[in-house]
Amino acid sequence: MALRLPLALACAFLAASPALAETVDVRAGRLIDPETGQVSTDQRIRIVDGKISSVSPWRADGGPATVDWSGFTVLPGLIDLHTHMADGSQQGSDPLDPFKLSEAATILKAVPAARTMLKAGFTTVRDVGVYRGLTDVALRDAINAGEIEGPRMFVAGGYITTPGGGGEIDGLAADFDVPATFRTGVVRNADEARDKARYLLDHGADFIKLIATGAVLAIGSQPGALELSLEEMKAACDEAKLRGSYCIAHAHGAEGIKAAIHAGARTIEHASYLDDEGIALANKHHVWLDMDIFNGDWIEEVGTKEGWPAEYLRKNRETTDIQRRGFAAAVKAGAKLTFGTDAAVYPYGLGARQFSYMVRYGMTPLQAIRSATAEAARALGKEGEVGTLRAGAWGDLVAVGGDPLTDASRLEHVQAVMKGGNLVR
Repeated sequence: MALRLPLALACAFLAASPALAETVDVRAGRLIDPETGQVSTDQRIRIVDGKISSVSPWRADGGPATVDWSGFTVLPGLIDLHTHMADGSQQGSDPLDPFKLSEAATILKAVPAARTMLKAGFTTVRDVGVYRGLTDVALRDAINAGEIEGPRMFVAGGYITTPGGGGEIDGLAADFDVPATFRTGVVRNADEARDKARYLLDHGADFIKLIATGAVLAIGSQPGALELSLEEMKAACDEAKLRGSYCIAHAHGAEGIKAAIHAGARTIEHASYLDDEGIALANKHHVWLDMDIFNGDWIEEVGTKEGWPAEYLRKNRETTDIQRRGFAAAVKAGAKLTFGTDAAVYPYGLGARQFSYMVRYGMTPLQAIRSATAEAARALGKEGEVGTLRAGAWGDLVAVGGDPLTDASRLEHVQAVMKGGNLVR
């Protein structure tokens, strides 16, 4: 005799039962595990409710493939730790471009940028500062809510910078009244640096971005010159640590690099004038170097053609080659290096071009891949969550043709992308 439950009891039982887990089985022809360096063939990656459940050899009796990537090389989704995606437009010839859009228009322009980055295989990004404060928070939250398509984002909210420093829009008339939203992180002393760090974190920032030195793409700013003091940077970093966060530092100049490390920065961005002492200090304090060694060629070629400000082009020429020599020295010294490209200086979606540059200047292809996966995840404080094939990590995967371990340029031509178990390309 069949067991029959009263309708009300049956409904209560169903409501109390866990929802059926959504399972996706990806068949990978070749699978690269960046953490171990192991390459496996014909593997099943099982993703349950968006997260990796297991990785095992493919067996027909395990069920059919939901996604058949048997003709591709598969690896974890890529991570770019230095983007400006939320500003929504490519750096151009006019420093005043950010003032030409409303806040709503700025965020809307970021929507296609986010989609392009994701479809290029970058399933996680760190967005390292916006001129109009907190627009990156809005973009991140919209992506997390599933309202728009884009990578997992970790955002700075703005820049901690000195008045007229590398984190401000420059080249303005002396009597131009800059709106307060564009000066969210401007500080004049250590107390203000602490207060601004607190404000940004309270309003949704994931970390704090310091403008330790001058910038290349800024009028009147000298890349080698220290702008924030050690005391100002330390105050911001200390506040971030108190709140379970961290700071990173834009630092081109050698002294700025060292000051930022002493202040407690977790990663150093650009590091153009990195010297042996700076490398040794980074190694001693377990600090990552995030060096954008691709975009100098883009600025030279396209910036020259499009008539970018002469000061931009001069400073780019002064820093490009020396930065690459510093990168090569850091690789040789065993420094911790991550993948960051300064997306927005060049068109979104082209960031994977940097892999070949990293190999040209001393890395193996595996080291370059690791810099954009497992090593980047560690720098984010998200080890085991992104950039990995471990059980429990997000089901973020990319598929490419050929073998990126012998030809890193293969990563420039991603064939398919998955984020959280969902195909996005």
